[in-house]
Amino acid sequence: MVAQRLSVVIPALNEARGIRAALEALAPLRARGHEVIIADGGSIDGTVELAAGLCDRILNAPRGRAVQMNAGAHAATGFALVFLHADTRLPPQADDLVLESLKKHLWGRFDAKIDGRHPLLKIVGCAMSLRSRLTGIATGDQAIFVRREAFTGFPEIALMEDVAFCKRMKRGGPPACLRAKVVTSGRRWESRGVLRTIVLMWSLRLLYFLGAPPDRLIRFYKQ
Repeated sequence: MVAQRLSVVIPALNEARGIRAALEALAPLRARGHEVIIADGGSIDGTVELAAGLCDRILNAPRGRAVQMNAGAHAATGFALVFLHADTRLPPQADDLVLESLKKHLWGRFDAKIDGRHPLLKIVGCAMSLRSRLTGIATGDQAIFVRREAFTGFPEIALMEDVAFCKRMKRGGPPACLRAKVVTSGRRWESRGVLRTIVLMWSLRLLYFLGAPPDRLIRFYKQ
């Protein structure tokens, strides 16, 4: 086992289309002694069956990204936690980058690249990384990581749990802003329309900043 083990926590819900590829991409990390935990929120498409044997543990958790990630974190044994979306890929040697950055920081995130055919997606990824660098607020697409001893849980709200978590963590210090890029799928943007999704996400963030409750915002997000 590595001296400082990472626990990669993946919240999953009906990810059958890509879960095997996601876990196969993490095989080198597992081979180096790190653990991968799937926190499943009640998938009905075979996600759990496809993940079996490709991760260290599969948990059944109530549906909700924050709840699922908290369940995964509770079961983790590593020195640090890495919260990874099922459609996001870590850069090579992510474990070395995370562990080195956590020598000086309690938490951090990666820069992001959005993978897709639409030319605006490159700008979306750059804007996401720049905004995060300026504000200290990361999104779940940026593979947020944290020392397990400093982790107090994601607020279990319907939406914006990543923003709320970052605001809480900033009280203990700024994040490590790694320039290495995670690559996340552009399917969400392309399926809804890239411009429409950009406007939607910025609007939701603004409304949340102005005090709109997440339970209300989730209705717009799901439309």
